Amino acid sequence: MVVMKRKERASALKWFISLGLVVGFVGFLTFHGLELGEAADLSVPGKPLEKAFPNSEKCKRCHLRVFEEWEASAQSRAIVTTPFRVSLDRYLASADTKERGLCFRCHAPHSLDYQHELPRFIKEVQSKDPQIDGVGCPQCHLIKSVDDGSHPPVPQFQLGTTIFGGYEKAAQNLAHQSEKLPLFRQSQFCVTCHERMPESSNTPKSLPDWLGDWKQSKAETSGKPCQSCHMPEALDESANGEKIRKVANHSFPGRFGKVRAEAVQLDFTTTVKGDISEVSVKIDSLVPHNFPLPHPGWSRLVVDLSILGKNLKRVYNEQRFYERVLGGVDGKETVFDFEAKKVLKDTLLKPDESRTEIFTFPTPKDAPSMDVIVTMTYAPLHGPRDFLTQIEQEAPLGSKDRAFQTVQIAHKKVNVSLSK
Repeated sequence: MVVMKRKERASALKWFISLGLVVGFVGFLTFHGLELGEAADLSVPGKPLEKAFPNSEKCKRCHLRVFEEWEASAQSRAIVTTPFRVSLDRYLASADTKERGLCFRCHAPHSLDYQHELPRFIKEVQSKDPQIDGVGCPQCHLIKSVDDGSHPPVPQFQLGTTIFGGYEKAAQNLAHQSEKLPLFRQSQFCVTCHERMPESSNTPKSLPDWLGDWKQSKAETSGKPCQSCHMPEALDESANGEKIRKVANHSFPGRFGKVRAEAVQLDFTTTVKGDISEVSVKIDSLVPHNFPLPHPGWSRLVVDLSILGKNLKRVYNEQRFYERVLGGVDGKETVFDFEAKKVLKDTLLKPDESRTEIFTFPTPKDAPSMDVIVTMTYAPLHGPRDFLTQIEQEAPLGSKDRAFQTVQIAHKKVNVSLSK
């Protein structure tokens, strides 16, 4: 009888220990936005959006470095910026009911699998403080493959507890499984959102892509995909406390970040011809795609020539714009590609292009020398006055919002003697 009681106590103890482990594991999964049984299929209609695509804040708990880089990136602000919100309102005012999700195709790609949640996506953006991610960790790392059958290609999500990426030998953990996919080191992964707008009843197929002939560029043909510049590798940890190794940067440098300083080589020569002087500016694009990318339609570069004469007074200034100017249904210019019907002008720098700009101007008088200054910058936001006014009124920083700021790419200054 005593033996039986001991066995019963031992059995009961094992049962309680097992129950505790199960409860603890369930709690852990719930902490990470998952529940038991969800690994098999999270794409069942009606499954909560947050369960399929947990907020990136949950990834932060184990991937602090990556999260902080992402948080500083343009991707983290995909549905947050005032220009996007104001543009979305303008689009929705004229969009066909069936195509109201067009912008979210790239600004919140998980909307593809949760189209019934579109009213919520719109409401979140219009709230000015969205609580869901647009382009966060799951929106990229749950992509299993890419469907090349459409233009642009469409990401195919596998919703479960497996996280996909470009690295082998992920540290074992209880939060998720990991699987390496070659796709994560291929440009094809990026063009699902960065090639062109999805086709709709308002966007003609004749409109050119944003990237240009990137497949034939020096970088792509030499085995350097988009990630080699926009996700540069460095020695660091991927997960907290993990062994240091080469990992990709998740701030996605481009317009913002050091990579822009490597976008062009700029040089110029100055020739004084009596009362007239000439500056020949040579610009070599080192970018394997159109520069800048013409989405949104207000994206443009400015090449600025400034001449300083006596007492460093600016005596001449001229600007050239590299941009794609779009025309709407009425033939007038528009900065919204969802309104575009044709291209009115295209001065974009093409992949790997070299271009020479010739500037002529009056030679400064009564000055021993002149300063010749050439600068290339990303131009501030431009467009219809009512559009700019609305952004300025709604942006937390008003006219100081980063959309209204120039971003320098290259700068060179030379003093030229004018003495005879």
